[in-house]
Amino acid sequence: MVGVVAYSSVSSIKALWETRIRRRFSYSRRGSPRCVGVWEDRAILARLKQKLQTEDGRLILRIEQEEWKSLPGCLVHLSQVQEWQIHRTGLQKIPHFIPSFQNLLVLDLSRNSITEIPKQIGELTRLKELLLSYNRIQFVPEELGGCESLERLELSMNRDLSELPDQFRNLTRLQHLDLSMNCFSFIPDCIVALPALEWLDIGGNCLQHLPEDIHKMEKLHTLWLQRNDLEKLPDNISRMASLDTLVLSSNRLRDIPPLMEDMSNLRFVNFRDNPLTLDLTLPPRKRTEDDEGEDDREMFGREFMQMYIQESRKRAFAALNMHRVNR
Repeated sequence: MVGVVAYSSVSSIKALWETRIRRRFSYSRRGSPRCVGVWEDRAILARLKQKLQTEDGRLILRIEQEEWKSLPGCLVHLSQVQEWQIHRTGLQKIPHFIPSFQNLLVLDLSRNSITEIPKQIGELTRLKELLLSYNRIQFVPEELGGCESLERLELSMNRDLSELPDQFRNLTRLQHLDLSMNCFSFIPDCIVALPALEWLDIGGNCLQHLPEDIHKMEKLHTLWLQRNDLEKLPDNISRMASLDTLVLSSNRLRDIPPLMEDMSNLRFVNFRDNPLTLDLTLPPRKRTEDDEGEDDREMFGREFMQMYIQESRKRAFAALNMHRVNR
């Protein structure tokens, strides 16, 4: 009995040690979770470094048509990058560690699946361009007003975007703003208050009217308002001294303000596809013997506008005279 018990004890101890040895061998081959994470980060970082390019002296991270639903934390090791070009990757959010990239001048994340702009974006005080068109953004945080160097902002085709925070007016260097193909029903006051704005596209929205003080946008030279629900234009639009391009096609305009006749600065305007009260068309262009080209005039452009205003005035005078005669 003593021999049996001794043999059993030796067998148990042997089995215990063999189990421990197998576990340690397996663990050493597999590596600790921390060790595995380090190696994975190194592999991802090496992959990201392959996406770096230098153009015009600027270091750019360019990722196109690869699946990156989120950006890894190891990306902070590339904080010297000055421009992100990440398109069609399925990216769902801008990382919360974005303030680590204080050298960023351009953040181009258009054509992804981003649903929100993080509050930390306001810490990028050197950022000049933020391009987020063709995403799923529904809300712009007030912290965006902290991007004091921002000159270009594109938020087109986010569909459900309809408001901007009042702090948006703090973007005093913003020159180019694209809000096309969203759900804005009016132009927010914070846009009118932007002192450096030169180019605005808010076409393809639900605009029903324009602000009466639109003339306060003193530096605006290009205004795209196509495919909205505008039924009239404010008279003060004629006081926009810098405006040279105005696109109003596919709205619900019934008339053209007579004061627009004096907008000598307006080089291009388009009233196509509006239910204007007067049904007018430009007369055929007079051709010379050497003129064999096609009539390339904009049929609903500046010349049409001038003709429409003059005809409206003529008919108004005729109606007034008729009223006086009948009295």
